[in-house]
Amino acid sequence: MSAKKECGHHGHHKHHKLLKFILGVVLVIIILILLAILIIWLVLRPTRPRFFLQDTSIYQLNLTSPNYLTTTLQLTISSRNPNDRVGIYYDHLDTYVSYKGQQITLATALPKGYQGHHDVSIWSPYLYGTNVPLAPFLMASLGQDENAGFLLLYVHVDGKLRWRVGSWMSGHYHIGVSCPAFFTCDADKGSFHFQQTTSCSVDV
Repeated sequence: MSAKKECGHHGHHKHHKLLKFILGVVLVIIILILLAILIIWLVLRPTRPRFFLQDTSIYQLNLTSPNYLTTTLQLTISSRNPNDRVGIYYDHLDTYVSYKGQQITLATALPKGYQGHHDVSIWSPYLYGTNVPLAPFLMASLGQDENAGFLLLYVHVDGKLRWRVGSWMSGHYHIGVSCPAFFTCDADKGSFHFQQTTSCSVDV
């Protein structure tokens, strides 16, 4: 083998070793970054936000033949971030109302926003449902509840959030909230009275 070929072979070997070294360094850096993120996450361990249904007003709840329901409501719902060092970005939130598992209003979008440590956010959206078809047994059940003077609806919030720790931001997490709304009602007057603030179940 000539000296020229030996030199070329040696240079290629050095280049290959350098490439392996650089890749190894990059891999180690990535592992260290991921490990640091994991340690921060385990130390801080974000607590789910707390939601409360503070008030709900029913302005319209009309049953029409054959099986349709028209509804107009306004609700006041609050969220509190219980974390000391973790902020929350609400990137997308929709709220709607259901009766015995069936959605009876359209979903209404809540404003996006950032919630700092121990901050409280309050929303008061209107929700509407026009000629929503109901199963016959639900129509009968709703009429029976009104005549009995008691009505239980559920307010739902569904969306996505991100956790923030300093300058670090997590990926998106799904959030699902369910809040019982208990009313007494006067069937003759068609009036509904929200009973009390309720704590909501939150799943992230």
